[in-house]
Amino acid sequence: MTCFGLDAGTRSFGEADHLAHVLVDRLRLPAQAVVCTHLVRLPDSHVALSLWVPPGFDGLWNELTRFAEHGTAGAASGTGRSGRPELAAAAADAAIEHLSRKGGRAVVYPGSRQLTGTVRVGEMLARSAIARVHVTGGRPPADEDLLDTGDHVRPEWLDGELVLTVKQVHNGRFVPYDVSYQADHA
Repeated sequence: MTCFGLDAGTRSFGEADHLAHVLVDRLRLPAQAVVCTHLVRLPDSHVALSLWVPPGFDGLWNELTRFAEHGTAGAASGTGRSGRPELAAAAADAAIEHLSRKGGRAVVYPGSRQLTGTVRVGEMLARSAIARVHVTGGRPPADEDLLDTGDHVRPEWLDGELVLTVKQVHNGRFVPYDVSYQADHA
């Protein structure tokens, strides 16, 4: 497995989400790729990205360094750094956090493109990389309960698993806690 960090100094989660989708499309990342956002608090609050790709996906480091060398971003992988030093350091932190599976908000992950509209919780767990669901208040959802995705499902790495936090809106119906309007504020 290979993990990269990229920090373009994006100011919001919404902006970072957009950049993640642009990179996936432009770089033709495989369906197994996982792209996460990471909040960078200092010196200026912004959002960095981490990208995990399976072995054998060559050329990604070259593409990221080309992007970083324009002077507006930093890239990192292992001990390699490219671009603005402070952004490359934040990119390295994002990659380490992703690789440890202790942090990061997944924007792109296996099965994420199919999580649109309303889906059954059990189907979501079976068809995506999301390992479990955590509910804020109330009872945990059953497999047959419905998740109104709002076309915005962003699980987070917690204890080595992608976990989706949801809230119950009424009996048997849930929504992701990280809704799109919340994603626009870093």
